[in-house]
Amino acid sequence: MRQFMLPDLGEGLEEAEIVTWYVNEGDHVVTDQPLVSVETDKAVVEIPSPSSGRIAHLFGAKGDIVKVGAPLVEFAEGAEQDTGTIVGELATGEEQPAAATRSESPARPDAQAFPAVRALARKLNVALDLVEATGPGGTITRADVERAAKRMSHSGPAEPLRGLRRAMAQRMAAAHAEIVPATVTDEADIEDWRQGEDVTIRLVRAIAAACKAEPALNSWYHSDTAERRLIERIDLGIAVDTGGGLIVPVLRNVAERSVTDLRAGLDRLRADAIARSIPPEELRGATITLSNFGMIGGRFANLVIVPPQAAIIGAGRISNRVIAHRGQPAVRRVLPLSLTFDHRVVTGGEAARFLVVLKSDLELTS
Repeated sequence: MRQFMLPDLGEGLEEAEIVTWYVNEGDHVVTDQPLVSVETDKAVVEIPSPSSGRIAHLFGAKGDIVKVGAPLVEFAEGAEQDTGTIVGELATGEEQPAAATRSESPARPDAQAFPAVRALARKLNVALDLVEATGPGGTITRADVERAAKRMSHSGPAEPLRGLRRAMAQRMAAAHAEIVPATVTDEADIEDWRQGEDVTIRLVRAIAAACKAEPALNSWYHSDTAERRLIERIDLGIAVDTGGGLIVPVLRNVAERSVTDLRAGLDRLRADAIARSIPPEELRGATITLSNFGMIGGRFANLVIVPPQAAIIGAGRISNRVIAHRGQPAVRRVLPLSLTFDHRVVTGGEAARFLVVLKSDLELTS
């Protein structure tokens, strides 16, 4: 038998979730025929067959989590092991897991409860290991079980996070453990913008100008080696809310592109992100990120930086506010700005100067 393993579909990928099988056991497939689609941390990826042959066994069902290097398909003929397809290459020489596995919680000790209390828990469909014990010596009482049952009646069933939400939980936990965030805020007076000004593109251009002025924020920091890398080209991550989760495609080389080209590129990335058809390479390598959350609501935010990036800019909801204009109070349109930066590698002065340039560029008459 010849096994085809789940290849590495992206930087740092450890696992993927099976979305759809396109083949069945016993089917004969040809090289590059789609076998399965899997969901990685940010995209749904179609995996083609590495060769022709008859499928003897499929490892995993829809919804299963498959580790990188674990078997996906077993072919009925051929003795050699496959190392990957066009989407990745795996090193050989190490024994791989035998099957796709779900992540499991460590075993917990049995809860202390009398038989009658256990029977009540079974009747009410309450897991004793989730019940807070208030009885003597940590014993679970009938009242504890009834209280847990009442609490559960007001909530939906417990379900594991999957897809984008699962990836978000993992990335946010990693960011929280590593990044030392600090946030500065300001507001840009945009009353003099022309009618119908493209807000996102103005933000993109202003970020490019601010990165040129303060390169420290357009950088990567690798904490394991304590190395910072300043990056000349500005590849801007654009946060896109898809309803099912957040996807951050990358708009490349923003400082060197025209307004028309930037808008066309942004439209394409957003459409692909919402359709979940965006190529994995379009999700990698951002040097700094923009979250235009004001399109939904909110003024300021303490944003989350995803390593190895060092900064993220947030744009709040545009509103009319009374501000000082030429020494007099006036009602003007203002755009709230938030800049969260990794204080391990970016100083407060660098962040403040970045924000000054960002604000000044946005306040220029278009």
